[in-house]
Amino acid sequence: MANAAKTLSERADEIEEAQLRDFEQKIIAKSLLFNLADGQRTTGNSNQQLAPGRYYQMGEDPRLPKMPERPTLFDFYRLRFAERPGIQHVLQSANLAQKKGLPEKIVLACLLHDIAVTGFIRSDHGYWGAQLVEPYVDEEVSWAIRAHQALRFYPDESVGYGYPEQYIKMFGPDYKPEPYIEAEYQRAKSHKWYMTARMICVNDLYSFDPNVKVEMEQFEDIVGRHFRTPKEGLGNDSSPSAHMWRTLRRPCNAL
Repeated sequence: MANAAKTLSERADEIEEAQLRDFEQKIIAKSLLFNLADGQRTTGNSNQQLAPGRYYQMGEDPRLPKMPERPTLFDFYRLRFAERPGIQHVLQSANLAQKKGLPEKIVLACLLHDIAVTGFIRSDHGYWGAQLVEPYVDEEVSWAIRAHQALRFYPDESVGYGYPEQYIKMFGPDYKPEPYIEAEYQRAKSHKWYMTARMICVNDLYSFDPNVKVEMEQFEDIVGRHFRTPKEGLGNDSSPSAHMWRTLRRPCNAL
């Protein structure tokens, strides 16, 4: 049995090596958004050219951890999202909310609030994150994730939330949010779910401790009760955000 197991292991290694060799011949297309971040308005890759036997990458990327056929939320956390501070930050945030005895919807919102930064895109991350999870969570949760994008810039002393000192370090003392953020804040202040979004901000602020490690398994029951994982797996269903999950799974697809 040991020899058979070793043979299977060796065979798996050979397959992986063959996939990587094949991948080295592929052309990796980077999106305009990626290039804009480098100040370049191009979708091309001048260093790589089509040639006989040389094609654009499509499908699974062998450089990345293999995803299961029907991936769940935690599969993306484990196999695609940035670990530190990304995953640990949202896990710490959810942990704080849970320790305070806050409702499970708020705990889930804290667990998901920076899902865009952690796994997808930084700019306007509250909006992107809300859109990513909207088909699978209660409307209150997605609304709160979207609204925290604006609320985090505005103090609320009634819950002990001041303007984060970290933002002064990150953006400078003279930074002022853009007009659309101010408008969003004004709308959110009188919304029935304002405090749900505000609790994200409160538990966001103190969730960057490098010495704390929170395990995902702590939130399995909450996710099971409040996150509607499609039976086909995230990205394989027909929801309005399924394409976003597919992009996270296969980020180098040329088209």
